[in-house]
Amino acid sequence: MEEIVVLVTVSSEGEATSLSRILVENGLAACVNIIPGVRSIFKWDGKISEEQEFLLLAKTGRQAFDQLVTMVKANHSYTVPEIIALPIQLGSEEYLAWIRDTTKSRVGMAEE
Repeated sequence: MEEIVVLVTVSSEGEATSLSRILVENGLAACVNIIPGVRSIFKWDGKISEEQEFLLLAKTGRQAFDQLVTMVKANHSYTVPEIIALPIQLGSEEYLAWIRDTTKSRVGMAEE
């Protein structure tokens, strides 16, 4: 299994907490860190916008990504939420094994 970190931005602390709990409870992430105070400047609908957001860092496996995307889209307030996956190049074997064990068992159950 390939371990990844998935970045998701949300508009509020409540949405950050709710979405993080959904991902962990459904075995789609072993852990989600919530980082407050992210200042985002972006172009949307032809205009430059600036918003305060919360950044979620979800540690998971590649095999859970598609289900994670579906769950985020179903529970997110944005029309087009940021969902970006980055590979974990190195990490302690114990931590990476925990990610594998935590997400593998739940994702396998969801596919059956």
